[in-house]
Order: sequence, then C-alpha cells, then structure tokens
Amino acid sequence: MSKRKKEEKQKASTRRLIGVREITDFSLVTYEHGELVLFLIKPSNISVMSEDSVRARIYAMMTVLKGMAEIEMCCYNSRENFDGNKRYLKKRMKDESNYIINQLLEKDMTHLDNIQIQTATAREFAIVVRLLNQSEKELIPYLNRIEKTLREQGFSIKRADENDLKRLLAVYFEQNVTQEAFENHDGERWVIFGD
Repeated sequence: MSKRKKEEKQKASTRRLIGVREITDFSLVTYEHGELVLFLIKPSNISVMSEDSVRARIYAMMTVLKGMAEIEMCCYNSRENFDGNKRYLKKRMKDESNYIINQLLEKDMTHLDNIQIQTATAREFAIVVRLLNQSEKELIPYLNRIEKTLREQGFSIKRADENDLKRLLAVYFEQNVTQEAFENHDGERWVIFGD
C-alpha cells in the first residue's frame, strides 16, 4: 500500500472513530447523525439573579424548546478539573521532608487554585440543530430564524464557527480547554512552506 493511501486510510479511520466526516464554516457533518449546527449560549449567572429572574429564564428556555422541536441541548464544562493534581500535590507535601521542595509544591497548589477561581463559571451551553433535507436556498433563512427566536427570548448567543467547533471537539474528546488555536492537520504549525 502506498504511503499516501495509508495516510488517507488513517485519516478516514480517525474521522470515522469520532464520527465527524467534515467541519465546515458553521457545522459538523457526521457520518451517522447528519449535519449539526451549534448555537453557543452565554450562560447567565443565576447566583446573582432574583428568584423571579431565574423563573423568567427557565420559562424563556421552555418557550424555545416547546416552539422548536428540532433543537437539542448540550451542556459541558469548558475548564480543566485540577482535583487529581491537587490531591497529588497535597500527598507530596505531606510526604516531602525538604523545606524548599515543599515551598515549590505549595506554590504549585496556589497556582492551580488561582486558575480554578478564574475559570469557575466557564460552563458552556449549546443549542444543536440537525439539518435534515434543507436545501441550500432555505438553509440560511432557517438558521437565522432559530437565532432570532433565541435572541427574542433574551439569550445571548453566537452561531458556532469552525474554530468554535474544533474547540468543542477538543473539550469533548480530550478535555483540552487551554489550547487557543487548532490545526487542521497534526503538526501543521511546524511546516515551513518553501523549504
């Protein structure tokens, strides 16, 4: 088998494994579940809202869900969980007899605490729309109507673009929430064109 065919087979099997055939400018094209468009919702901080405001937010979401049977909800944490690292550091501090090493471990613990404090409200919500039998002509008006309906109910939303979709997949498949830019091909950033 030629090297190129092997690479194509490997690429196809990885895509098959995660179930995503293609990432477009605004959607995920899957092998078995059609084309998915995601709308990212900026969550409200309900801890500072009155009880009536929270009820109004719940009612607004219920209105959206009842009014559009074609949408699905997705909720995920977009921050890293450092609990395992912190347990390890605590155990090391307890077992460590060298004062200097203990000080370094304590600084690591403080650093992890600071990161968690900064990202404490980093949950994200997405509305997922499966595109089924929409023609290209009616696709954009259809998505605009959904977006308008969500905005009218008071939600701060954004249609996920290609980079958002890559970030969501990174969070879902490898809990990678720290990377800012994603490559289309592994190692792409190291290629120097013209060499």
